[in-house]
Amino acid sequence: MRVDEFDFSLPEDLIALRPVSPRDASRLLVVRPDGALEHRAARELPELLRSGDTLVVNDSRVIPARLEGKRLAREVGEGAKIELTLHKRLSPSSYVAFARPAKRLKAGDVLALGSDLKATVLRRDESEAELRFELSGAALDAAISTQGMMPLPPYIAGKRKPDERDFADYQTVYSERPGSVAAPTAGFHFTPDLLRRLDERGIARLSVTLHVGAGTFLPVTASDTGDHRMHAEWAELSDDTAGALNDRRASGGRIVAVGTTALRTLESAAGEDGVIHPFRGETSLFITPGYRFKAADILLTNFHLPRSTLVMLVCAFAGTAKMKAAYAEAIAARYRFYSYGDACLLFRPAG
Repeated sequence: MRVDEFDFSLPEDLIALRPVSPRDASRLLVVRPDGALEHRAARELPELLRSGDTLVVNDSRVIPARLEGKRLAREVGEGAKIELTLHKRLSPSSYVAFARPAKRLKAGDVLALGSDLKATVLRRDESEAELRFELSGAALDAAISTQGMMPLPPYIAGKRKPDERDFADYQTVYSERPGSVAAPTAGFHFTPDLLRRLDERGIARLSVTLHVGAGTFLPVTASDTGDHRMHAEWAELSDDTAGALNDRRASGGRIVAVGTTALRTLESAAGEDGVIHPFRGETSLFITPGYRFKAADILLTNFHLPRSTLVMLVCAFAGTAKMKAAYAEAIAARYRFYSYGDACLLFRPAG
């Protein structure tokens, strides 16, 4: 399919730079299987689901993966300023990072990051560098937490710098496992009170893990979806979670994926017969219209960037014509878009 089929125009003032407070006050556009649209709020989610349904959330936690520093001078003089976004851990002491400007780096360069963190460049290409840090394991994790900044998406970071509020705002309330460098943002709409009311209604909650990489923000440069290659991300779905999900479905419950990362994990773990299996490894699943879904029945997700793989995914899930109409309605009704914005709840058509 042509990538430009997934393009749309968005007024810049609809890009949310901060989340609403409380989080469950965000608006929620419900897209029914027949295309009917309902304007609701995230706090109404318990009334929109039913007892026996199961929410599947991504429990990955964002690390403060944005580091600033300088390349130590190769000769006498001041070294070049460098900005890094860590996006893939290779070992207890090494990462692959997007580097800006990468062209100022070469293998063997030493980088001073923050006040007391150093790394050596092992290799680099046009946009990335592989780094080996002097610290390792938990010591490196602690240093990154101290020296790093939250890796806000480009459409936010281009308008303001990360600050202390983002350390809380750019996490879900149920995040547990550090490893993401971009947040699973559909989870931003949950509060402890909303989770409690879902529990009271008999709606279960199970966790999977997908560590979101910074590649989620990379533009689709191909003109046809068949020529695009997804970045790989680490995902995990445990034996217990697989068994519980299969039992809930067998008893008539629906699976509600909270976010595209949870959805892609579920679909990576599901067999052609719809049975969900344990999964542990990298997934580069690219979902476009025509994909046959095997696991998820309902998807809670934010509003995504034009021409992005995530827009393609929601079109595959609910139908391209319906999602174009839903996005047009959201823009006309001035919903807030992207990571800190509002959400939509998509019901997959039967069959």
